[in-house]
Order: sequence, then C-alpha cells, then structure tokens
Amino acid sequence: MNLRDLDYICAVADHKHFGRAAESCHVSQPTLSGQIKKLEAQLGVTLFERSHKGIRVTDIGEEIILIAREAREAAQRIKSVAASAQDPLAGNLSLGLIPTIAPYLIPLFVGKLQSAMPNMSIDFREDITDRLNEALLQGDLDVAILATPPEEDSLTAIELYSEPFWLIFPNDHELRSLQHASIHDVKADDILLLTEGHCFRDQALSICRPARKRRRQSLRATSLETLINLVASGQGVTLVPALAMRGGWSHEMGLTSRKLADEGADRKIYLTYRKRFPRIEAVKALASLIQDGLPDSVTAA
Repeated sequence: MNLRDLDYICAVADHKHFGRAAESCHVSQPTLSGQIKKLEAQLGVTLFERSHKGIRVTDIGEEIILIAREAREAAQRIKSVAASAQDPLAGNLSLGLIPTIAPYLIPLFVGKLQSAMPNMSIDFREDITDRLNEALLQGDLDVAILATPPEEDSLTAIELYSEPFWLIFPNDHELRSLQHASIHDVKADDILLLTEGHCFRDQALSICRPARKRRRQSLRATSLETLINLVASGQGVTLVPALAMRGGWSHEMGLTSRKLADEGADRKIYLTYRKRFPRIEAVKALASLIQDGLPDSVTAA
C-alpha cells in the first residue's frame, strides 16, 4: 500500500465513477482500476460495489476511506512542515473563493503576489461555499475566502474585511427619488436573488422583509453578473456587495445605486483554513497582503 493507492480510492469515493476518478488522478482507467483491485486483495475486503447502476462505497470502504483521507492530510502536513522550515512563504497554496468575491477581490492583490511572495504559487478555485468547506475539510484545499464564519470545529478563520450592500436599479425606477435607501423601500416581489446554494442569496434574504411568494422566482440567476444584467433590462432590483461596485459600470449600464442604510446590511469576509494546517505564516501573510490592497469602500478587520 502506498499514498498513491489512497489517492485512487478517495478519488473513486468522490466521483463515484472510475473514469472520472482516473482523469482526476492523471492516470488511465485500467491503471486505477487494477491498482484498486490489488489493494482490495491485499486488504481482503471489498471497498466498492460495482454494478451497471454505478459505484457504491461499501460500509468497510467508508471506514477505510475516512482513514485514507486522514493519512493523505498527514502526508501533506509532513511535506508542508518540511517546506516551511526552508521558507514559510514558499511552495504551492490552493485558495478557494466564492463567486461573489473572486472576480472583484483577486485583481486587488494578485499583482502583488510575485513581489510579496516570490517563491509561492497560488492555485485559485472558484466555487460555492458548501463545496469549498467540504474541500477544506477533506484537505483538497488549503484556504478559502468565504462570507460566512467557520461552522466546523476543525476550521478557523482570519476576518479580512466587512463590506456594505448596495441597492441597484434602473435609472427610471421610482427608487431614484430617494437620497437614502432602505430595504423597506423595496417591493418584495421586485428583488432579484441568486439561486439557492449561494451564501450571498441567504445574506440578502436575511436583511429583506419576511419573504412572500415572489413573481420572479422563475428568473434563476447563477451569477452576480447575470443579476446585474437582468436589472439593467428592467426586470427588478438587486443587492450588490461593495467591491463589485468598483469601476463605474453602473452608470454605463443605465443603473442607479444607493448604499443601504439598514443596520446589518453588510457582510464579513473570512480567510478560512484548518486549525491543523501547518503553514500558518503563509496564511497570515496572504491575509495581510489582501487587507493592504483593499479600497476605502470596505473596512479592513
């Protein structure tokens, strides 16, 4: 048994498909399948039930794969500790970001990475909160920038900044007459939101009035850019985080914006990582780099 075998069984458990698992491990399917069969023979147990309906992890397989994930994380910690002993800001760091943060925050610090941490390379991954949290817990991701604090005991976070929400609407909308906007000035069925699964949707709902059935529920936007374009076409109004307001695009699109005056109409952004992650100096250096590049529209922690 070797670490590569553990990579193979974890990949099959994640993908529930030998072909996709092999692709993620950068090997051929026969190589992966053959190695797993050898491992099953060596252990004397069946890890996966194979049928025309797909792949199912057996009960004993679930136990072994849980241990395999812990072993892979331990092996990665050994490598990280050794690398950090030579240079704490060297090596590779995988960074996840949610879609309502990634396109607006990355340009603010990515240009400074080379000079600030010349021996570190960062792999960016954009995904929704639940999947990033799962990747952190499984050790497939080192750190993640999220708009929610950690809920798992094994995770911790550095608060990066807080940013207010802005209300955007077409120039000819009745809200334009208001100098100070409140969410209570907005008709409930006028608010466009992201589809379920995005934490920004939940945050927007938390400051809206008690929801009643909205006539525009059929407009299922999966990105903030889509929401903005829907508003520009006269389909309603929406909330936008402060960093997304940079660039003057709202005027070009015929939109008016107002910073919400409501209490709690903002969100806190965190750099989340595992408590046992060995490269804490790298995490702190990244947090500091991000905070140094923030504009005045948000408040650094």
